[in-house]
Amino acid sequence: MTTVPALSSVLVANRGEIAVRVARAAHDLGLRTVAVYTDADVGALHAGIADEAHAVPSYLDIDALVDVAVRAGVDCVHPGYGFLSENAGFARAVRDAGLVWVGPSPETIETLGDKMAARRLAEQAGAPLAPGTSEPLTSWEQARDFAKEHGLPIAVKAAFGGGGRGLKVVTEDDGIAAVEGAFAAAGRESQEAFGRAECFVEKFLTRPRHVEAQVLADTHGAVAVVGTRDCSTQRRFQKLVEEAPAPFLTGEQHRLIVDGARAICQAAGYVGAGTVEFIVAEDGTVSFLEVNTRLQVEHPVTEAVTGVDLVHEQFRIAAGEHLTVEADADPVTHGHAVEFRINAEDVAHGFAPCPGTVTRFEAPTGPGIRVDSGVRSGSTVPGSYDSLLAKLVVWGPDRATALRRARAALDEFRIEGVRTVLPFHRDIVREPAWTAPDGAVDFRMCTDWVDREYVPGAHTVSPEVSFEDVYADRTTLAVEIDGTLRHVLVPSVLLQGGGTDSRGGTDGDGSATTSDPDPGAVAAPFAGTLVEWTVQDGDAVVAGQTVATVEAMKMESPVTAPTDGTVRLHTEAGAVVARGDVIARVTP
Repeated sequence: MTTVPALSSVLVANRGEIAVRVARAAHDLGLRTVAVYTDADVGALHAGIADEAHAVPSYLDIDALVDVAVRAGVDCVHPGYGFLSENAGFARAVRDAGLVWVGPSPETIETLGDKMAARRLAEQAGAPLAPGTSEPLTSWEQARDFAKEHGLPIAVKAAFGGGGRGLKVVTEDDGIAAVEGAFAAAGRESQEAFGRAECFVEKFLTRPRHVEAQVLADTHGAVAVVGTRDCSTQRRFQKLVEEAPAPFLTGEQHRLIVDGARAICQAAGYVGAGTVEFIVAEDGTVSFLEVNTRLQVEHPVTEAVTGVDLVHEQFRIAAGEHLTVEADADPVTHGHAVEFRINAEDVAHGFAPCPGTVTRFEAPTGPGIRVDSGVRSGSTVPGSYDSLLAKLVVWGPDRATALRRARAALDEFRIEGVRTVLPFHRDIVREPAWTAPDGAVDFRMCTDWVDREYVPGAHTVSPEVSFEDVYADRTTLAVEIDGTLRHVLVPSVLLQGGGTDSRGGTDGDGSATTSDPDPGAVAAPFAGTLVEWTVQDGDAVVAGQTVATVEAMKMESPVTAPTDGTVRLHTEAGAVVARGDVIARVTP
């Protein structure tokens, strides 16, 4: 079916690529679309493709969003992912206004959004679980006592966190003393992002893989598991690459994940699209992680291998219709798909966020290639929001073919004006830890592999070339030599007469870079907000010690001392800083 007769219009309460994705799916079904935008998003793609767009002060302003929905006369509200997508208060406000919420009920969101309540539900449903606490902790000492009883490593998790925020891992190398800081940081991140600071703790499984099950459930009691995904390629618990179906699972592991996901959703009375996440440890242990009561960023890889349009299904479920897939006959997957999140982040500088203007956006083409984008050439990437620009999804009849297509597509993808993670993706699709052949049992990619072992440029840059130079702005010239066409990359600065940096290169946007000659200068790694100082003015510090935390695009990053000495602070906590600003100096 291609329509949902019970609905005629939708407010897409989000921004970026997911707002574009939802609006296009709504158009497929004949629904009128209403977008919202903030001052930072005037001219954004998602607002331009909707049938109409309204200004709001914030994507988190529930009253403003509901007011727009009512004034625009829509039937339903789709929250996308992030922002208020898992906010029970928003879902309830939408329903109280007489509108349809495209998602699970507020009560279900509250139950499953509370990770401790979700854990108790998983226990009742018989899903696999690692040791952990089922009640919130009132002090860091309780987390320390758990670590002493069960041993390190442990994971301190915000009860209402998500997307890697409010999650801190304490390893054996960190030691028991690090539990206090991890507990405080997890609670602070969760309070800032979700308005709740409660934390719990569980045993952290070694070399964990992140595997999840996509679930659809309708109002008639049908619950279907629409395949699995592996999301193990992460940076600071933020997913970078996902693939479907999850490779290298044993038959028993697959059964535990699928059956566990179905049982949890049935026990919760779940309605809508959702994802049940699990950890698969190095020793083969499978443990329930959490339930995401929304559409996932990585949903396209499941669509690519099943042919099920998950956003269409969300609208159908919201309209009270039956699933198009049979609950007791989960869809059969065909081939293999991989999704690459294209974030505006600087790989050469620790994945630092890079807001700015996209001067060039050229997506790859070819069989099995899909690009979901929230930007185009000329789009502004504000520093206020998440760094995701687009998603590249590549399908092949098998994993090996999908990887070959992915290598070609990533090499072809061109984004200029802001630095992106494309160099990382070009590396990872050539990384033996990730590109294990079909049937291999030594697939080594796990959730902390990138943080522990990734070497930028290991597979795409020669030893003579700095990975920083990958970002240098270059122009491709076509040159014919003896009747053979050759393509030569020439630094654009040579053609344009631009300035060079201290290394004779340029930033990814072609602009010259400068550096502070003082080896003791403590510089902001990216534009953002100086959240806190972890040292006092005049303290003695050592090289590599964390002295401050800077946040931008929903990501906190530590700032470290460049050398041993005495630190002098130049900037107040809470100040807005630009990339390269000297916020302190260390005097030997």
